Amino acid sequence: MSDIITAAVAALSEKAGDGFDGSAKFVLQGEGAIMMDSNGVRAADEEADVTLTADPEVFQSILEGDLDPTSAFMSGKLAIDGDMGMAMQLAGVLA
Repeated sequence: MSDIITAAVAALSEKAGDGFDGSAKFVLQGEGAIMMDSNGVRAADEEADVTLTADPEVFQSILEGDLDPTSAFMSGKLAIDGDMGMAMQLAGVLA
């Protein structure tokens, strides 16, 4: 597992709380995937309700609060596939 994935899992674990009740996959291009669901946050590539794909720099900016997830999506820096309702819940978790 790459250092980027390890750091992202740690950051997402801190942000993840009771505000999200589905499953989400974060694909960091060139690095791997992270799953977030009722079992917690982990490095994995499984089926999910919603998949968010971005390059590692964009993902890091979102986690650090420097880039709004909605703005990233609208500008084409973040791709979303699957349940848009779940994606909106995630925006609240990531903010």
